[in-house]
Amino acid sequence: MCGIVGYVGTKPAAPILVDGLARLEYRGYDSAGVAVVGSSELKVHKDAGRVRELEASLPKRFGGKVGIGHTRWATHGGPSKDNAHPHASGNERIAVVHNGIFDNAGVLRAQLEDAGVKLRSDTDTEVLAHLIEQADGDTLEDKVLAALRRIEGTYGIAVIDLDFPDRIVVARNGSPLILGVGDGEMHVASDAAALIRYTRQVVYLDDGELATVRADGYRTFTQDSRTTTKTEKTVEWDAEEFERGAHEHFMVKEIHEQPEAVQRVIRGRLDERFHAVHLGGLNMDAREAREIKRVKILGCGSAYYAGQLGAQFIEEVARIPADAEPASEFRYRNPVVERDTLYVAVSQSGETLDTLVAVQELKRKGGRVIGLVNAVGSSIAREVDGGVYLHAGPEVSVASTKALTNMAVGFAMLGIHLGRIRDVSPADGRRLIDGLKKIPEQIQAIVDTETELAEIAGRLAKHESLFFVGRTRGYPVAREGAQKLKEISYRHAEAYQTSELKHGPLALISPDVPTVAIVPDDELLDRNIGALHEIAARSGPLYVVTHPGVVVPDGAAAVIRVPKNEPELDPILLTIPLQLLAYHASVALGHDVDKPRNLAKSVTVE
Repeated sequence: MCGIVGYVGTKPAAPILVDGLARLEYRGYDSAGVAVVGSSELKVHKDAGRVRELEASLPKRFGGKVGIGHTRWATHGGPSKDNAHPHASGNERIAVVHNGIFDNAGVLRAQLEDAGVKLRSDTDTEVLAHLIEQADGDTLEDKVLAALRRIEGTYGIAVIDLDFPDRIVVARNGSPLILGVGDGEMHVASDAAALIRYTRQVVYLDDGELATVRADGYRTFTQDSRTTTKTEKTVEWDAEEFERGAHEHFMVKEIHEQPEAVQRVIRGRLDERFHAVHLGGLNMDAREAREIKRVKILGCGSAYYAGQLGAQFIEEVARIPADAEPASEFRYRNPVVERDTLYVAVSQSGETLDTLVAVQELKRKGGRVIGLVNAVGSSIAREVDGGVYLHAGPEVSVASTKALTNMAVGFAMLGIHLGRIRDVSPADGRRLIDGLKKIPEQIQAIVDTETELAEIAGRLAKHESLFFVGRTRGYPVAREGAQKLKEISYRHAEAYQTSELKHGPLALISPDVPTVAIVPDDELLDRNIGALHEIAARSGPLYVVTHPGVVVPDGAAAVIRVPKNEPELDPILLTIPLQLLAYHASVALGHDVDKPRNLAKSVTVE
């Protein structure tokens, strides 16, 4: 994996492909390449490294009006020129780009080698190029279909062939592909970010679908060659939203966009008359909502931690048992799927494969599933029974900030919605809705302290290992804070429940291991302060994220004050300074903030 682009039209393909790859580089950036159909040869240019390096080394004579490209996040084989996509067939007339993993690649490689094929890479993808070359068929479509019948696993692929110079053939099974419909030209991409500069009219392929893309249009069909009917959608994002503007990195830009992003997610959804929340996209009436006995939230990474925040809120406010679980583990434990449980899938991209597969397993077993996703038209959005769009806008940085915050706000709205149908009084509904309305300006107040937080982050960055601790509402905040710091600063960071410190982790407290403590001003304040004294007594540096007026132990290394909201909503605000701490720690250490090593934005392999 991770980024696919394709173009067929009347313009030179290479510049369009490279531009698309640059916009997809946040999804994978260890190597990149392009291939075009020339007048008499298939031209392939690729290398390890970033897209800008590929562009700089692109030959001046690289003409062709049909082409494909790829920016990679390594799965099979390390970053290298040989392992970079596109991969060509032995006769160098066919080129393939691929996202996903072929589960039977080892068997197929052995079969090809036994047949005398010389493989040039360590990838699973190269296998497909050779299989297409060997396949019987009068058309490229026939040859691709024949090759795919031998493949087991997930894929989003794009194929060009010198013998069929007017087309790209694409196919999807578990990895997203989008067609962009232009005027006398067509585009292909794994993400709308690559298309948005050229067209906002798109077609989303479903699993098991293929398409033939020509300059004058497209045809979609199934694996048994039956034509399918598709409806074009309009992408709501603008190309400018994918630009950094005046900011040094996308991450800090997206942190600063959070007040506006939260305004978008709550706009039109707060019912002032009944002190409730209107979520029409749930496709669930009040009677159905009252029948819910349990809520199970599924997500990966930061989405999982947002799910933990959501489960805490829903259980506390709506009084429905709720919990969150990593989607990556859910289907492998053969879960019991209950008819009165509401399952909630959470994903920024709507394409996270682990979460998508969990949704499909739930649907197969008759579970009711809703989604909290940011990308309209994404796979999860199309699979679920209903849901809440996050409206955070495009998020480019690998480390999620504004999407995570809007997930937490989305869960708060879902909790209020379910609670008002049940036992939450109008007075409590009004209290919580008033709290939601304050969040944008309170986030802005936190972001305005960035200079102070940058100085604190510089001190934290000097330590090789850190603890993050929080209790009940604060524990998911601590987990998310540790995740942010480790993924972009590469410092070791662990999160623990504050109550668990004395059951093991306290052994590691020392002057060299600072603790970032989440201490809301709530009913557990005294117990949290007591734990801070235990850390201070062992000379552990304390960095306390808390509310105005809270008295912390003398000698704390830093105290970060966050505006107070309602207790149930405070965790949303407590996450914001941790984003800025992680960002500025990474900057202080000189890392590439938006492209952390070994990680990619959208994980579309299991």
